[in-house]
Amino acid sequence: MFGMSWDFALILFVLLVVTGLVWCLDYFVLRARRRARAQAAMVNADYGLAGVDAQEAARLRQEAYDRANSTPWFIEYCVSFFPVILFVFVLRSFVIEPFRIPSGSMLPTLQNGDLILVNKFQYGIRLPIIDKKIISIGTPSRGDVMVFRYPVDPSVDYIKRVVGLPGDVVLYQNKTLSINGHEVAHVRAGDYFEPDRSAYVGRYTEQLGTVEHSILLNKEAPQDFMPISDYPYRNNCEYFSNGVRCTVPPKHYFMMGDNRDNSLDSRYWGFVPDQNIVGRAFFIWMNFSEPSRIGRFH
Repeated sequence: MFGMSWDFALILFVLLVVTGLVWCLDYFVLRARRRARAQAAMVNADYGLAGVDAQEAARLRQEAYDRANSTPWFIEYCVSFFPVILFVFVLRSFVIEPFRIPSGSMLPTLQNGDLILVNKFQYGIRLPIIDKKIISIGTPSRGDVMVFRYPVDPSVDYIKRVVGLPGDVVLYQNKTLSINGHEVAHVRAGDYFEPDRSAYVGRYTEQLGTVEHSILLNKEAPQDFMPISDYPYRNNCEYFSNGVRCTVPPKHYFMMGDNRDNSLDSRYWGFVPDQNIVGRAFFIWMNFSEPSRIGRFH
């Protein structure tokens, strides 16, 4: 789960509109008026320069011009910051957006404190703020690590792995994942110390589609599955004591965390609609506690 980045996007958009309007007003209207006012001020200054030597007269004329041509501080700040705000807005809206991992639900792939980059255009170009897709480029693939707006509270961003695509039948039972009747094998790869629980859990290697990645599983720990809310397409899922079976609706995705016993995901709150997609996470650009983690991940 991430913080509420939607609020920041809205604030950035408002700043972009305000500074953009001021920039346009200044460029197309106010600059010409200031120049005309400055030219008139310089001409008026000539009337009081009789008997003044040429060098001093030139200095006084320039001072009169500069005073009349000065830009109010508010307009100057808006004009200066508009290109910067425009660049940041376009970059984070259509190209790449940074996020910080605040929990351990994606261990061992991502850990608390990882600063990651998210590709915003791989799944299509969307209008910022309203998040409406206007150009379809691609769709999520099974195994992608995806950032999306939490269906229960769209103001919050979540990150999980794509497990089920539209039309898939996903079964998670007795700590084993099956997709469309085929069990997804996982191979033991040692132990992993989970900070949230201060205990070692089993680390396994799993492959979803073309993506090989690690997951955490405690085979001995009990796990009950109950929905936390009456989510859309609730009838597509069947819950039982040791698992859940869901048929993924059209234009929706079934998401799971790599920390299988410590992740609040589609097993509990349902499916992620296409309109909630933010982008594909692909790179750790910094972890101040562990800089060696910088790099791509799967």
